[in-house]
Amino acid sequence: MIAYVTVGADDIARAERFYSAFLPALGYGLEHYHGDLSYILPPSTDQSSALPDFYVKSPANGGPASAGNGSMVAFQARNQHQVRSLHAAALAAGGTDEGAPGFRANYGPQFYVGYLRDPQGNKIALFSSNPNDPGRDD
Repeated sequence: MIAYVTVGADDIARAERFYSAFLPALGYGLEHYHGDLSYILPPSTDQSSALPDFYVKSPANGGPASAGNGSMVAFQARNQHQVRSLHAAALAAGGTDEGAPGFRANYGPQFYVGYLRDPQGNKIALFSSNPNDPGRDD
């Protein structure tokens, strides 16, 4: 089970603008901890904590943050409309487009996804597989 995911950032204020443009809509609360950002999901009634947390931190070694080649963090949205609106909000908050929201031929007919880069260059996906939304026509 994944307990948390961390991405690095050189400019925490820029990162906060970007991530706070969409993570609260997905249920994450923001906590500031020693100058870094902790986005935490509230626990459900049957667990002591919700997993995974998402952290945005300055690198501990004092060096510059860098995005991992082939690394990506994906956040699940409620539906296709939320994917589109959160993708747009993240772009307006300083992200860059890595793939407009839509269906991808390599994935199932209900998998709807938009890709972004945060201000540091970390790749982020916003997706929905809601069976109540229209599916891809094959």
